[in-house]
Amino acid sequence: MTDPVVHRGSCLCGGVRYETTAPVRASSHCHCSMCRKAHGAAFASYGNVRREHHRFVQGQALVRTYQSSAQVTRTFCSVCGSPLLWHSEGAHADWVAVPLGTLDTPYDTPPQKHIYVDSKAPWVVIGDGYPQEPQG
Repeated sequence: MTDPVVHRGSCLCGGVRYETTAPVRASSHCHCSMCRKAHGAAFASYGNVRREHHRFVQGQALVRTYQSSAQVTRTFCSVCGSPLLWHSEGAHADWVAVPLGTLDTPYDTPPQKHIYVDSKAPWVVIGDGYPQEPQG
């Protein structure tokens, strides 16, 4: 019998570990100001998985949440600050977004688009040919 786990990931300190049991889908680079601040980078790269296919397997006591807007909750490690999830209680409440940089297993499907490019850092030049959406 094969292992159904598709991806495993962890935070910077290794205190929190998670796994997904379905393929990561609809990945993107988000340029909104909240993602830039949460990641301390020009943009955040996320892949989506249905909520029921994601679970924390270690360090649940270290996991904290922050509601960054009326519809969005961000999950992070309370020790090292690594972002671990992003989810909405709105139209996509059945999905969670996993920061692709936290994956420990290979992910070789490049993000398919750039979102919130109207909010991108002014020094960022997007030239990879992926679609660019002004909003998400």
